[in-house]
Amino acid sequence: MDNHTTVSTFFLWGFSSFPDLQDLSFVIIFFSHVTIVVANVSITVAIKLNQNLHTPMYFFLCGLSFSENCTTMVIIPCMLVDLLSESKTISLPERATQMFFFFGLGANNCLLLAAMSYDHYTAIHNLLHYTVLMTQKICFQLMTVACVTGIVVSLCIVLVVFNLSFCDSSTIKHFFCDITSVVSLACDYTFFQKMVLAFTAFVLVGSFIFITISCVFIGSIVMRMPSAQRRFKAFSTCSFHLTVVCIHYGFDGFVYLRPKDSDSFCEDMLMAVTYTVLTPLLNPIVYSLRKKEMKMSLKKVLGNICRFSPRW
Repeated sequence: MDNHTTVSTFFLWGFSSFPDLQDLSFVIIFFSHVTIVVANVSITVAIKLNQNLHTPMYFFLCGLSFSENCTTMVIIPCMLVDLLSESKTISLPERATQMFFFFGLGANNCLLLAAMSYDHYTAIHNLLHYTVLMTQKICFQLMTVACVTGIVVSLCIVLVVFNLSFCDSSTIKHFFCDITSVVSLACDYTFFQKMVLAFTAFVLVGSFIFITISCVFIGSIVMRMPSAQRRFKAFSTCSFHLTVVCIHYGFDGFVYLRPKDSDSFCEDMLMAVTYTVLTPLLNPIVYSLRKKEMKMSLKKVLGNICRFSPRW
C-alpha cells in the first residue's frame, strides 16, 4: 500500500506478445470491421424499406445492429491504430470514455437480447393478443429501459474504477481498456474486483436468467402443440436467437465471471477478440438469413450499393 501513485497515461499491451502476427491481424480485423458495419447498416436499411418487416422482432434487431455497430466503433478502430503504431498509450480521459461506452453498449446488447426473448415468448404464448401486448410504444419503452440501464450500470462501474489507487504498473494487459484488466492494476484489487463482478453479474447473469426462463416456457408451450409443422416453425424461430445468445453469453461469461489469476489475462485478451469481432460478425448473419423477406430486402439493398459504388 506504500506504492500508490497517480497515473495519467497507460500503456496498452495489446498484441505485443505476437509481433509476427500483427500485420496479418490488422488485415483480418480491418476487413471484419468493414463487413460488420456494412452488414448492420444493410440490415437496418432493409428493415426500414420493407413494410412487412416492421414488426417488434425486427425493431429490436435494428436496435441490436445499431448497438453492435457502436460497440465495434469504440474498440476496433483503436485496435487497428495500435497494431500499426509503436506507441500504444492511452490517456486517462480516453480510457474512461472507452470503458464507459464499451460496457454501456455491452449491457444494452444483453438487455436487448432479453427483450427479444420476451418478444418470442409473447408471440408463441399469446399469439391472438400479440399485437396488443407488443405495440410500438411498448417496444420503444423496452428499448429505452435497456439503453438507460446500460448507461447507469456503466456509469457506476466507471465511477468505481476511477476512485481506485493505482500501484507502480501502468501497463494494461489488453488491446483496449477492459474493466478487469484495468482494475487488476489497483492496489486494492481484491475488493474492487468483487464490486466489478457484482455489477457485471447484475447485467450478464440477470439477463441470462430471464432469457433462460423465457426459453423454458417457450419449450414447454411448443412441446404441447398438436401440429408438428407448428412445432418446427416455432423451434426454428427461436433457434436462431438461442444461437446468438449462447455465443454472446458463452464468451462474456468465460471472461468476466470466472475466477482470475495472474496467468488468465492473456486468455482473456484472446477471448475478447471473439466477442469484439466474431460475435458482431455472426449476429447479422444468423438473424438476417432466417426469413425469406429479409433475404430479398438485403439483396435489394446490397444490389443498390453495388450499382452506385464507384468502378475503377
